Amino acid sequence: MLINSNFADAENQLRDVQEAAARLGVQLVVLRANTESDFDAAFSTLVHQRAGALLVCGSPFFNIRREQLVVLAARHAVPAIFEWRDFAAAGGLMSYGTSLADAYHQVGVYAGQILKGTKPGDLPVVQSTKFELVINLSTAKALGIEVPPTLSARADEIIE
Repeated sequence: MLINSNFADAENQLRDVQEAAARLGVQLVVLRANTESDFDAAFSTLVHQRAGALLVCGSPFFNIRREQLVVLAARHAVPAIFEWRDFAAAGGLMSYGTSLADAYHQVGVYAGQILKGTKPGDLPVVQSTKFELVINLSTAKALGIEVPPTLSARADEIIE
């Protein structure tokens, strides 16, 4: 698990992943990267620990460095899953997270209601309900991974 400790939600992400790993009986190695210079050390540790995969947690810091992270995962032949579709589109193995298009649509609906006179405080708090799984088959092939048909069937998007 690669996490940016400077991200406000990092501790919640860490707790959630630790709980899931414990339930699944998966050994979790937590790697922290708060600056670009931390990436090489994190990936070296990942390889040294012989990790079978990498979960890159959501963080604006990681998002703007998506291409660098995707290249490092490829260079070290590490299957990696990311939060946003953009990572899979950039060459990451897969992504699973909320649909940004759906979130932006919700923002537009809110803005429209406010422009029509609704007070922002009167609007309900809304969370994204649409999640998307994106799989990059080219990356899977490069890593020597065969994506099971059942997983491909569940994907919202397949990148070839």
